[in-house]
Amino acid sequence: MIAAAGIVLSARSAALAQQLDRPATISGHPNFNGIWQALNTAYWNLEGHSVEGFGKDFWQLGAIGVIPAGKSALKGGGTIPYLPEALKKRDENRSQWPAADPEAKCYMLGVPRVTYQNRPFQIFQGNGDLLMVYPFAATNRIIYMKDHTEAPVDSWMGKSSGTWEGDVLVVTTNSQNGKSWLDRAGNFASNQLKVTERFKRLDANHIWYEATLEDPQTFSRPWTIEMPLYRLIDNDAQLLELKCVPYTDMLLYHDLLQPKP
Repeated sequence: MIAAAGIVLSARSAALAQQLDRPATISGHPNFNGIWQALNTAYWNLEGHSVEGFGKDFWQLGAIGVIPAGKSALKGGGTIPYLPEALKKRDENRSQWPAADPEAKCYMLGVPRVTYQNRPFQIFQGNGDLLMVYPFAATNRIIYMKDHTEAPVDSWMGKSSGTWEGDVLVVTTNSQNGKSWLDRAGNFASNQLKVTERFKRLDANHIWYEATLEDPQTFSRPWTIEMPLYRLIDNDAQLLELKCVPYTDMLLYHDLLQPKP
């Protein structure tokens, strides 16, 4: 027991030393450098949801084939304010999950889904632009702090421009292609989506994250999600690449593959 306690204390001491070595600010702004992760069920469904089966064949997985219950990630609770036709599209998406989910095909997740996916991400911050790196689908995202021009074409991740409002990092993302989903429940937006994210550091190991979504083609009004992000503080914390392409090939072409001799 004493030896085990010593190991725990050593790990905590090392983590504390890392925090002390990390400057609180960079060029007068909060230091967001580190590996962060959302720990909730928003990646399953941004809206509040009860336990349900994991796809139509969930019964084959027994107790592990369930989607965990979760509270709404919307600020103030409630549901996403879809326009009537968009709500029908959401329901259609949901009925075709997981095959219709772009995540299953290894496409980039888009903003804001990339932030609350069930995997960590890393922020690199210096004196200029910020870089956010994600393990899924080799995704990275530049936050342009000076270049606020429009993107020439739409893309999966769009273009993100940042500014500081006091100690809050505000990131505006436009020019997404409208093909990504917002979660695994079929929630979605069009290519008219504008996302305004707010990153506020609460302390050394916590960020308060908000994202406001505006899309007059899909939603009746702007709406906001909010959640904490947690720093990974273990000594060897690092991003490990998720090479999803081989699994995507199996999904798309499995019926064309020759069986092994």
